[in-house]
Amino acid sequence: MQGTEPLIKFNHCKRSIYSFRVPRCCPLCQEALGSVEVADAPVSIPSPFSNGHQEKCSFLFRPTQGTFLREYNGRSNLHVGITNTNGVVYNYDGCGVRRDKAGWEQSLTVPLLQPGMLGLQDQWDRYLEDFSAHEAWLPHRYEEDHHNCYSYSLMFINCILATEGKGQLDKTEFTEKYVVPRAKLASKYITLYRAVEQHGFYVIDHASPEAHPP
Repeated sequence: MQGTEPLIKFNHCKRSIYSFRVPRCCPLCQEALGSVEVADAPVSIPSPFSNGHQEKCSFLFRPTQGTFLREYNGRSNLHVGITNTNGVVYNYDGCGVRRDKAGWEQSLTVPLLQPGMLGLQDQWDRYLEDFSAHEAWLPHRYEEDHHNCYSYSLMFINCILATEGKGQLDKTEFTEKYVVPRAKLASKYITLYRAVEQHGFYVIDHASPEAHPP
């Protein structure tokens, strides 16, 4: 992902060590890191974030202000949207429905086209455009707490589910099933990333309950 360095994990001194690159010497014991056992070899830790503009037919969320890796604190307000087949992010705010071609490069993503629904892709853009044209999404209808970006996105998702003859999702169910697990994974990754950025490396003891971060 643009603008971020990949996290690397390697094992030494019976600990997991995270950094942005494999150092020549262990930062704990200063021993040279030459050949290692396969189990201790460096591995890349995949980022939970993706460039939302490269995601088709997906639900995206990101901090309303700033980015996950920089400003997000676990209590930050989130902004959400839906991508079309070209990665344009449709989202609703006090200006009405926006169609963003930039600004969602560091997002958490929930793919919406499940197996068996791929036939929808050809009609997705028309559905999204027609839905967005409804008067419910005019600027003056926006209410920060009750008629907002989440209302817009979840109602579109439920319209798609109805088209497929599937059951509806309420906000709590959708949040707990799709948003919370991704947010928790992201929080662990953010903690690691910021610690490495600040100190150059981060160490977790293998016996620690933190020993299995992302």
